[in-house]
Amino acid sequence: MARSPTLTANPSADAAAMLRRLGFALLFFVIPVTALFARRAVVIVAPFAVVLLLLAVFLDGGSKAPANRLMTVIRSPAGVAGGVLLFWAALSLLWTPFVPEASERLLNIFGMCAMALVGYLAIPARMRSANLYILPVGVGMAALMGMIAVFREGSGLDPGGQSLDRGMIVLVLLLWPAITWLHSRGRNLEALLLAVVVALGSLFARDALALQALSVGVLAFVLTALLPGTGARLTGIAMAGLLLFAPLLPFLLKPLLIGVLGPQAAAVASVDVWRTLILEEPHRLITGHGLETALRGRFFGLLPANAPFSFLFEIWYELGLVGAGAAATILYSAASRAGGDRPVLGPGIMAAFATAYALGCLGIGTAQIWWFATLVVMVLIFVAIDRGQFRTTRPKAILRPVH
Repeated sequence: MARSPTLTANPSADAAAMLRRLGFALLFFVIPVTALFARRAVVIVAPFAVVLLLLAVFLDGGSKAPANRLMTVIRSPAGVAGGVLLFWAALSLLWTPFVPEASERLLNIFGMCAMALVGYLAIPARMRSANLYILPVGVGMAALMGMIAVFREGSGLDPGGQSLDRGMIVLVLLLWPAITWLHSRGRNLEALLLAVVVALGSLFARDALALQALSVGVLAFVLTALLPGTGARLTGIAMAGLLLFAPLLPFLLKPLLIGVLGPQAAAVASVDVWRTLILEEPHRLITGHGLETALRGRFFGLLPANAPFSFLFEIWYELGLVGAGAAATILYSAASRAGGDRPVLGPGIMAAFATAYALGCLGIGTAQIWWFATLVVMVLIFVAIDRGQFRTTRPKAILRPVH
């Protein structure tokens, strides 16, 4: 006798599934598409997506042992280093000359960290493949729409082209989780086509940052694919080491840049500013000048206007050795564990790390809230992909003789 539909229906589970599908659609599809046309799209859409995922958890109880999972993250080496970095950034409010602006920035950072933790706990232990396939569709469609908009003389883009540049940066970051998902499902041809489409789209951006960072990501992907464990550790050591020993760069690069570009080049003047700051205030290498001083200091004459626009310079100038050491620990700890017990995810994760790191070094403006939000979205997507690997092959049918 068939059961009545009313006895098996679960309205809470159905509502949770709908909210979860909508939340992932915002993360995987709406963000890459709208980032091309609205400068603050990521900042606005990402919190809505996380809230929807959280509501789904409340409806069906999809999060298992959230307190234990949260403590695992906090107690990890990267989590401890992140806590030290946040504490030191908060402590630097005591000596920064821009307390109101630095306080606002610190609150934004805390907000992004909270959103990341809530999103991490709200993602179900097992992700449906149908939800994850939305990501490559969204990234590919966004790249095509960006090219079409340029061919139509910038229709829908702001006059300065900043939405397109920022949107392409978001796309080259989200490209790697999209490729990782397709690769994990054996769809390598589709992954290659998606990479080509995004690379072609980045060619039309006014700024070459997206294409340059994408190239660095490709190198990290190839290295980790060829040498899974060693490649991840080498990439992590390179990123952490470059950050930790960044104050040596102006002394090493200045003669090299003079020989290649000439003594009057802007790059030579920029590294010379960094070199002079280190020699004049060596004690600031320990404490830094405080949060928000790298950006605001240019406007108020505390820092030359041609000082380097780079994550390497800014973290040392603002937070000194303590901040740089904590950030380097986060980079190495996170990179060395790329893929975990799922090696198929390693190359894509390391490529995303390298792409984001290259963007920061090339001067993307890492203090901006949209940048933090984009990194949070990228991390949450990789978490979702990892939880979509619970079955990578279909079970084989077993034929038994009928007696």
